[in-house]
Amino acid sequence: MMNKDKVIELLKTVSYPGFSRDIVSFGMVKDVKIEDDSISVILQIKTQNDDKKENVVNKVNELLQNTNVFQKISVSIEKDSGQQPKSQSPQSSEGQPPQPLGGVKHVLAVASGKGGVGKSTVAANIALSLKNMGHKVGLLDLDIYGPSLPIILGIDEQPDLTQERKLIPLEHMGMKIMSFGFISGNQTPVIWRGPLVSRMTEQFFRDVVWGDLDFLILDLPPGTGDIQLTLTQKLKIDGAIIVTTPQDLALSDVRKGADMFKKVSTPILGVIENMSGFFIEGHIENGKNLSVEGQPVDLGDDGNFAIRIDLFKKGGGKTESERLNVPLLAEIPISQDIMEATDSGKPLLEYNTDTHIAKIFKKIAEQLLNSLH
Repeated sequence: MMNKDKVIELLKTVSYPGFSRDIVSFGMVKDVKIEDDSISVILQIKTQNDDKKENVVNKVNELLQNTNVFQKISVSIEKDSGQQPKSQSPQSSEGQPPQPLGGVKHVLAVASGKGGVGKSTVAANIALSLKNMGHKVGLLDLDIYGPSLPIILGIDEQPDLTQERKLIPLEHMGMKIMSFGFISGNQTPVIWRGPLVSRMTEQFFRDVVWGDLDFLILDLPPGTGDIQLTLTQKLKIDGAIIVTTPQDLALSDVRKGADMFKKVSTPILGVIENMSGFFIEGHIENGKNLSVEGQPVDLGDDGNFAIRIDLFKKGGGKTESERLNVPLLAEIPISQDIMEATDSGKPLLEYNTDTHIAKIFKKIAEQLLNSLH
């Protein structure tokens, strides 16, 4: 005997086109009526895509016919909708414009088109620069699949929860910091599907007790996936900073990310070219006609010299900033100091603000402040 509960269980084997989830868990089965050898299934499918509607109806019809129980089968779609079910898509903004984050004056996103360009290091040092200038700063690591901030900042702790089960960000180096790595453990691989990633992303900026901040810096994962789309549709972002390296391969991916921000009307505040050449500094006693790889080196009267060697291509960041009609915020050279500081969990800008690199980040922060006022 086939009753309503058994039919519902059967319908759980019908997945919605393009997704692994079934139509029952999506709430698309509004009603099932059985009378003798007749069955009526009423679906509620919120999409304007007729092909998807027809696909689901055909699957349900075929499934019920294969039971060999019902002589009369009716599968219909309730006529009241025109949108995708909100639980199935990270792109769904439910008709609401992006909302500001309470208590936070400015939200800035640091993004890159691909991994390995130093985006997280740049985000951490921009945050430290703003903090060193007297601002209240929060830093949120949204790279769920590969969080870097716990290593960069040397943090191995877990956040506490309030009685309302909201996360309390860790306070470190005078900033409020949150990272998925604090919860999952930085060595734990994460394999999540898009909808779960989107929900966790929203929880990270809505269910964290940030308090009053002048700036919240978002360290985004590379690319243009679910996290970026969720952010731009749910959270009001004051501006994005695009990090790249000089090579064409990095620039081609950057263009995709930058174009995404433009499409969702998020201002791009500027481009940062990281790993932009390598500087050699030194001193020579009584030196004359010094050259490195055929490049003449100007010696100061005191015998000091500095030369830049472009290990990669030169000028990629400048080209991209001109294409986007935004400032080139900085060209940050490869630095052994910043590499060692990052690996040791002791950011350079927290312990030495007089270096050439620290001055570059301070200038970046000043430009960002000017662009927001």
